[in-house]
Amino acid sequence: MHLQHSPEVWAEYPELVAGALFVTGITADVSAESRIAAYTAIAESRLADGPETGFPEIQAWRRVFSRMGLKPTQYRCASEALLRRFRKEGVLPRIHPLIDLCNAISLAFAIPVAAIDLSRVSKGLDVRHADGDEVYQTFSGETEHPDAGEVIFTDAAGRAHARRWTNRQSGYSAVRDTTATVLIVTEAMHDTASADVPELVAAVTGELGRVWGSTPQSAVLSRSTPRFEFPA
Repeated sequence: MHLQHSPEVWAEYPELVAGALFVTGITADVSAESRIAAYTAIAESRLADGPETGFPEIQAWRRVFSRMGLKPTQYRCASEALLRRFRKEGVLPRIHPLIDLCNAISLAFAIPVAAIDLSRVSKGLDVRHADGDEVYQTFSGETEHPDAGEVIFTDAAGRAHARRWTNRQSGYSAVRDTTATVLIVTEAMHDTASADVPELVAAVTGELGRVWGSTPQSAVLSRSTPRFEFPA
């Protein structure tokens, strides 16, 4: 299997830095609460100095969304949406230990982190502009078709696993209690992304080892190294 961004995406967004981790052995019967607390404390500290809209990581994604023709206050990248909810409510709902941990790390770094159940993915994932006939399933089970030209995560079966790039994942491949094999993807656009994304990948790697005893296969992607290959 693979993860890769299309040449067109790299040409339009050369500032992109992406990280990816392939991991097996994920289960739901673990506790990650102490690790979640450590990362949410970092987010709390950052938010104490001002709202997430002032973070360079968030501002960079807002500029990208504007370039994609999307209103940034209507369609937010996943990390901004999480930070906004956390700032208002002081806590995030618990879903699954892996999702909860990835959300906490996303809060701390202010960078989107997606976890995708690979048993629901056909052959691999391409981040590219949509043709418009791909199939996307919402978390409520409804079917949508991405707009032509929209940046999506799609597989060989024509299924979209994320819409509007880092805005919304698909319910079809969301991590659930039966999930065992996962692809974790993080993407950033800000000036220090080339340093921050490897640091985030290292943080996720460490937590996967601490909580699940797993050693992931990982990569940091750029225009010169755009493809990450991992076992089917």
